[in-house]
Amino acid sequence: MPRFALKIDYDGGPYQGWQRQAQGQPSVQAAVEEALARLEPGPHVIAAAGRTDAGVHGTGQVATVDLVREWDPFRLSEALNWHLKPQPVAILAAARVADDFHARFSAVERQYLFRLVARRAPVTHDKGRVWQVLNPLDIDAMRAGAAHLIGLHDFTTFRSSICQAKSPVKTIDEITIDEIPYVGGREYQFRLRARSFLHNQVRSIVGTLERVGAGAWAPDRVRDVLEARDRSACGPVCPPQGLYLTGARYPVDPFA
Repeated sequence: MPRFALKIDYDGGPYQGWQRQAQGQPSVQAAVEEALARLEPGPHVIAAAGRTDAGVHGTGQVATVDLVREWDPFRLSEALNWHLKPQPVAILAAARVADDFHARFSAVERQYLFRLVARRAPVTHDKGRVWQVLNPLDIDAMRAGAAHLIGLHDFTTFRSSICQAKSPVKTIDEITIDEIPYVGGREYQFRLRARSFLHNQVRSIVGTLERVGAGAWAPDRVRDVLEARDRSACGPVCPPQGLYLTGARYPVDPFA
C-alpha cells in the first residue's frame, strides 16, 4: 500500500486536541480521517508527528497514512481540502514517502511557537490564538531565565502529572524569544526546538518565563525550580490557545 505524508494546518479551537476521542468529540485526526474515507473506503488511521492538546493549533503538523490508490500528491491534497470544508483544517502539501517513513518515529525534531500578547484592551482579531496579559514584559529577563533550560535536563518540574513519557529527561536545543509590535501593545514570540517534548512542557516553560518577565521571579529562579524536579515548583501552566506546532524535521524533508 502506498504511504503518503501530509503537512497539515489547523485552528485547534473547535477541537478536543489532535487525537481521535473515544467519546466522539471533535478532533483534528478524526476530521482528516473522515475526509480520507470519502476518497477511499475506510477506516483510515493516520499517525502524527505530535499530539497537540485541546485548543492548540498546528501550522506544520505532519501525518502519515497508507492508501490503496497511487494518488498524485497534488490531487490528493486538493481532494482532501475539498472534503475538509468548512472545517478549519487544511492540507498544505502531500508527498509519496517510503514504506518505513513514519510521521512520529522518523522525526528528529519538533518546533513550537507560543504567542503572548501584552496590551490593556482585549484582543479581537487574534482571540483564541494568543495568550493575553495586561502589562509589558522584560524580554532580557525572560531570555536570561530561558538560558537555564537549554541542553539536557531532567524536566520533571515542567512535566504534566499525566505525562506518559518513559523519562522526564529531554534536551531542548533552542529557546528564542522575540518582541514585536502589536496593535495597542507588544507581542512576545517564544520558539522552542527539541527532538521531543513532554506533555505540557512548552506551556509550563512559557508560563514560568512570563513570571520572570513580569518581575515576579528572578531569572535564576528558573534554574532553581528546574533542579527541584518538583511539579509544584513550576510557574503557572499558560493556556493552550497561544501554542502552535509549527513543524517537524526529518533526515530527508519529504516535502522538498
